[in-house]
Amino acid sequence: MIKLKDCPKAYTSDQDKACSPAETVRRVTARLAEACPDVLAGTERVDTGRLGIPVFVGICGAKARQVMPTRKQMGKGASPEQAEASALMELVERYSYFSFWADEGNFTRLTWSEAEEKWPGQLMDIRLIAASVDEAIADEDAVRLMDLHRWRFHHALDVASGRHEYVPLDWFRKLNEFNGSSAGNTFEESISQGGCELVERHVCARIDRLRPTMPTIDPRSSDDPVLARLVDCFEKNGVTLILKDFSLGYPVPTVAAVAWDAKTFPVLSEIVFTAGTAASPVKAAIRAITEVAQLAGDFETSRVYEASGLPKFTRVEQAQWLCQGPVVGLDTLPSVEDRNIRRELATLADGLAERGTPLYSVSTMHPDIGVTANYNFVPGFDFRERTPNRSIGLFVGRILAEESDFDEALEGLDEVEDIYPDAYFIPFFRALLALRMGDPEYAVDQFVLAGPLQPANEERALCAFYEAYALSQQERWDEVVAPLDRALALDDECREYFNLRGVAHFKGGRYKDAARDFEASLTIDSGSPHDLANLGLCHKFMGNTVEALDYLGAALKMEPGLDYARVHYDELNQS
Repeated sequence: MIKLKDCPKAYTSDQDKACSPAETVRRVTARLAEACPDVLAGTERVDTGRLGIPVFVGICGAKARQVMPTRKQMGKGASPEQAEASALMELVERYSYFSFWADEGNFTRLTWSEAEEKWPGQLMDIRLIAASVDEAIADEDAVRLMDLHRWRFHHALDVASGRHEYVPLDWFRKLNEFNGSSAGNTFEESISQGGCELVERHVCARIDRLRPTMPTIDPRSSDDPVLARLVDCFEKNGVTLILKDFSLGYPVPTVAAVAWDAKTFPVLSEIVFTAGTAASPVKAAIRAITEVAQLAGDFETSRVYEASGLPKFTRVEQAQWLCQGPVVGLDTLPSVEDRNIRRELATLADGLAERGTPLYSVSTMHPDIGVTANYNFVPGFDFRERTPNRSIGLFVGRILAEESDFDEALEGLDEVEDIYPDAYFIPFFRALLALRMGDPEYAVDQFVLAGPLQPANEERALCAFYEAYALSQQERWDEVVAPLDRALALDDECREYFNLRGVAHFKGGRYKDAARDFEASLTIDSGSPHDLANLGLCHKFMGNTVEALDYLGAALKMEPGLDYARVHYDELNQS
């Protein structure tokens, strides 16, 4: 159980922490070396030095790579000490999170009604499940839907009330993935950080969808020396930096930052658009600016970052709406700043609870490491990646189609359809279930049926992609390209669409077309070893030996166990 207590700040330079970053690095690295020596391979500074804003990575050791989907975690800060501590704690946060979910002993699997019977009066209100997807639905129908699956229940702290309740934690993971995970020197520090991240993602999602005119922040409106130095780092290098007030009336301030370098864009740099939320406006601005530095690769390294809370712009014109709005000072933004992190967290949690969106937290601390880590969530908060056309039935249907036994899934989808007659997602989930059960021919027909029913381009694109995937499972490669063309016409930001079309072109011997698709996929995610290997194979069959060796070698460096890439790499080296 989480118990919150007073937490005075011991470090306040560029972030607010319970101890100095140097002490954090010393303590956590020592603990990892003693208890989990294969989790951390080391930390490394990776910025070029051009901006003068440090960026570190925490490199995963063998044990961490078995649990985590990534090989390294990045960290930011205005000082090298804070950037290194950030990278280290980010790795601990993610390792603890994925380890927590991998241990079934952490959970009790029950339907909603079974949980009500087991913990009377201790269960989260069913209305918060409906609120988590912004759905007006009768309580009894919500319970019917939540009874179609056995959820992973775990106790969570309602931070505002101090009450522990049992919650279906994998429901919130399905909605939020790892957004809201955090780590810190104390529970108060960790939960405050996680809560601020949730506010940041929520307001960014709302603003991105509506594109309202928001106030522009004068970066020189504060006399904070750290912030002034960070702004100077951009100005002296000729990098445009615009700061926006994205707070939307929430208790804590959110500062968005968009930046680009006209000298190096688009060949050597990208437009970076991100945000930061913290207890005070100055710390929020510092978080946003150092996040830009973390993602930008000093605006000179051809670095490709993956968009998350805010979209990625490919043309400066797309960012022009951010240049509008009245100019305001940082002191016009909200603040919960206090010398005691516990009081800051209480103010944030109380403000969220008053809005009907309570902050919850679960301890995900790894038992061997013993470093504070949490998974935090706010029912009713939004994320950019989540469809606006959501409901309990949509997510329960997805789980039935993707995870449940065949008979249970069929009966469950019938129950969902009874509550949502003619719902757009029912044919899609029946198709998904057929695909999982090994009937791709029926799945193709159902995906074709589902496509026109979808309410938005992203959903229509996904239907077209799965139609193509079902065709690929039958090796009908000549038919795969057309639905993928439709998918990409609707949504050209999904790596998997380019990847599958590249495979289809490759299977048809159209290596130049395939190479273009794998290149497009890598533009979205430069860290995909399979796309690098596939691009290398395209160049091999086009007779470009040098390029083939470069791409295959890069793929093998990233993933040494990629056997098919190794075979072709060795063959080219021996020829």
